[in-house]
Amino acid sequence: MNSHKAEDYIYNLPRFTTKNSLEHTRKFLKRLNAEGTEQKILHIAGTNGKGSVCACLQQLLLSEGKTVGTFTSPHLVRMKERIRVNGEEISDRCFSESFERTLKTVRQMQKDNIAHPTFFEFLFGMGMDVFTRSKVEYIILEAGLGGRLDATNAVGRTEVSVITSISLDHTEILGETIEEIAAEKAGIIKSGTPVIYDGNSREASKVIQNTAKALNAPCREITKNAYEIKKIMGKDIAFSSASAYYETTVWDLHTIAFYQPMNAMLALEVMHELFGEEKNLARWKKALSGVRWMGRMEEVQPGIFLDGAHNLGGIQAFLETLSYRKKEGRRVILFSAVREKAYREMIRLLVQASDADVFIITRIEDKRGADVRELLRAFQKFTNRQTQVIEDCGQAFEKACKEKGESGELYCLGSLYLTGMIQELLGGR
Repeated sequence: MNSHKAEDYIYNLPRFTTKNSLEHTRKFLKRLNAEGTEQKILHIAGTNGKGSVCACLQQLLLSEGKTVGTFTSPHLVRMKERIRVNGEEISDRCFSESFERTLKTVRQMQKDNIAHPTFFEFLFGMGMDVFTRSKVEYIILEAGLGGRLDATNAVGRTEVSVITSISLDHTEILGETIEEIAAEKAGIIKSGTPVIYDGNSREASKVIQNTAKALNAPCREITKNAYEIKKIMGKDIAFSSASAYYETTVWDLHTIAFYQPMNAMLALEVMHELFGEEKNLARWKKALSGVRWMGRMEEVQPGIFLDGAHNLGGIQAFLETLSYRKKEGRRVILFSAVREKAYREMIRLLVQASDADVFIITRIEDKRGADVRELLRAFQKFTNRQTQVIEDCGQAFEKACKEKGESGELYCLGSLYLTGMIQELLGGR
């Protein structure tokens, strides 16, 4: 089966439905001979920043000459984005061959009255199959939804657990408070396994600390006090660490995102845990300066940025970045959202804390997309600035570029679906 037909099959699997149990996923991985017992597994959960931490860790480990498999979600344009070996998306052939092996395993499971894996579980199985056959030394796993019951938590021993920033998202599934959501994320912590976490939320920190203590897991908190922004130079950020471990190193990130030094510090602390005094700060510095992660305050064309902010925490992080950028010309925001997100609150924050001149609303090409008329009403409730609905994403993007002009800036955000749609418009980079 070619990769396109394989993708069609996977897309038709349930995506947002009741997941199978972790025991089911363990049986699935065992039948695939892909339990990850021979690899060192780094497990990352959290609300925002997971993918960026994975990208940093991937490059840092590669700089040490390690072989690395990375499983992330969601993808923006191509399903293969989710499965990378040594930093590269797997080939169409590799994707197809893994699909065939995975489907054969699933068919046998069904004969034995074991349920078919969901969309995410199937892709996770494929990822573990690829990593096992590639004989990588390290596997980086990004949890999908939550952590405690996420399919990625079916793996046994992990080397390090990482929990990124936690904010209110998927409250209908994970809980309505920061504490409840933190408890789900902290579910990835394993007995005796070191955990490194974003400690900027007091409520989340308390839950993570208590969970780690109960499991006798060494616990390291990283906050914004752990680093200092030294310079913001055009499209780069330089920062240093407060820890003597990193000596006088000044780290460089090729991004304008003010939230990325925190994610980089979490990744560096994992390297600290793994390599101790056998460090090579010069290599790590070079590796971090080369990290690129699609759709995270990514400049895709001069003055045009795609940001995956799709929840309240993401919008707040986006606005913090915007507050440090000098406004030169017109500032335009192209926005869309899925209906189950707190988009009214997201819009309120955008309107009140940004100095955008124009807001353009478009439609997401997915059944989860919010009604553009509802989005428009939310904007009109909070602002009388120029606001317009253009349902077709291509036309909306074209209009937003015109409104930006030559010297302005365009920010596209509100949903990773929107980010992927614009990436596809631009040629699926």
